[in-house]
Amino acid sequence: MLIGKSQSILSSEITPESIYLRRRQFMLGAAALAGLDVLPASAKEPALENLRPLSFQKNSDPAFSTKEALTPLQDVTHYNNFYEFGTDKSDPAANSGRFKAEPWNVVIEGAVDKPGTYALEDLLKGVVLEERIYRLRCVEAWSMVIPWIGFPLSVLLKRVQPTSRAKYVEFTTVQRPEEMPGQRSLTGLIDWPYREGLRIDEAMHPLTLMAVGLYGRVLPNQNGAPLRLVVPWKYGFKSAKSIVKIRLMEQVPHTSWNQLAPNEYGFYSNVNPDVDHPRWSQKFERRLPSSLFNPNRIQTLPFNGYAEQVAQLYAGMNLRKFY
Repeated sequence: MLIGKSQSILSSEITPESIYLRRRQFMLGAAALAGLDVLPASAKEPALENLRPLSFQKNSDPAFSTKEALTPLQDVTHYNNFYEFGTDKSDPAANSGRFKAEPWNVVIEGAVDKPGTYALEDLLKGVVLEERIYRLRCVEAWSMVIPWIGFPLSVLLKRVQPTSRAKYVEFTTVQRPEEMPGQRSLTGLIDWPYREGLRIDEAMHPLTLMAVGLYGRVLPNQNGAPLRLVVPWKYGFKSAKSIVKIRLMEQVPHTSWNQLAPNEYGFYSNVNPDVDHPRWSQKFERRLPSSLFNPNRIQTLPFNGYAEQVAQLYAGMNLRKFY
């Protein structure tokens, strides 16, 4: 683990400090952790070509789709942060074969006129899916360019009619330790299920996407199947995966990483190259594919390059304090 700040930090070396401090405990108890069992062949990842293709239209508006080179599918699907399946970048692809993404329901509750439990297929009825090519910037200083398929979160929220009390939106992800080995091995460190949140104006912004696919097919398990959030101007951990509950609230929701390490992960989590993570610089990033000898190192842009579209949301705010 790297303790000091570094502009050449290797993404494979970065682990949240609180998890690192527990690593020795995990290793000593590894033999007893069911979550670290070797998976049988039936639990390996399904072939990506077997995932169902989606019908969608391309969004060519430069405000919604960058012209940058796409990250190869292999990297998009095999270099992931999804701690429910393990802490290593390869764990989500290796350990998510048991996960069942169908059928899927989403509970919508709180300050809305139409609360209820909605089947995903009902939420998608009448929705036009779009392909949007967004940058994804991880707080660990690596990034990708991904052709997501989805629809604006605002479409879903307008359907359930938020009330005047709806100031924030909380997202809760699925908790299935029998299918998600990381939820067993990290019990006691992370308070499952994983929770994230947005301010209502952030949630209603046209860039905020509910993704159901990538590269023309439904989401692979390791990428948050079947429904995940994508907020392209924020660090990647804000984009909650495998969402099962959306709650509209009057108060700021408690989010998982902010509760676990509030000095490292703020509620807003906007990409800001001028605000370093306590343990590394955020001024640069490694655009995947990347290697030790070909780091593909680029300068990080404010709001991940989406400042023109979203900076006005934070006018007058101290973005060092509200990080």
